[in-house]
Amino acid sequence: MSFGLPPLKVKPEPASDMKVQDGPFGIPNPFVEGLGTTKPKLGMSHPLEASERNYHLNEEKMNMTMLRNIQGLHAPLKLTMEMKFAKKIGRLPFLPSSNLQHDVITGRYLDIGFEDILNTPDLCEIAGQPHAVVERSLGLL
Repeated sequence: MSFGLPPLKVKPEPASDMKVQDGPFGIPNPFVEGLGTTKPKLGMSHPLEASERNYHLNEEKMNMTMLRNIQGLHAPLKLTMEMKFAKKIGRLPFLPSSNLQHDVITGRYLDIGFEDILNTPDLCEIAGQPHAVVERSLGLL
């Protein structure tokens, strides 16, 4: 008996469009396009890349499906509502946010990853004037 729920095993979806803008000699020009813009146009280099990109989303879907099967519809709805409210909490645009409440709800505060070590605010190269950043976010500039 199926209730129209997604399966517990998540299958990766391959990229459908693999268009590369070629230069005059049939290869992309890194001087014009840049090295960072060439890789997304090529698609995925490994089948696990799509799965790893969507790991947190797939894990959240699987957890919500299991929670719905075990406790009913109210539990995933409550967690979804709490996560939505945690994402809405904001600071001024020029202040960094740790998103601690959202990380606690999802359980990511227990994980130490690449972004925890090399994504610290003191290493950030983008620093703007507070008034200009706020005016741009409000659409005044």
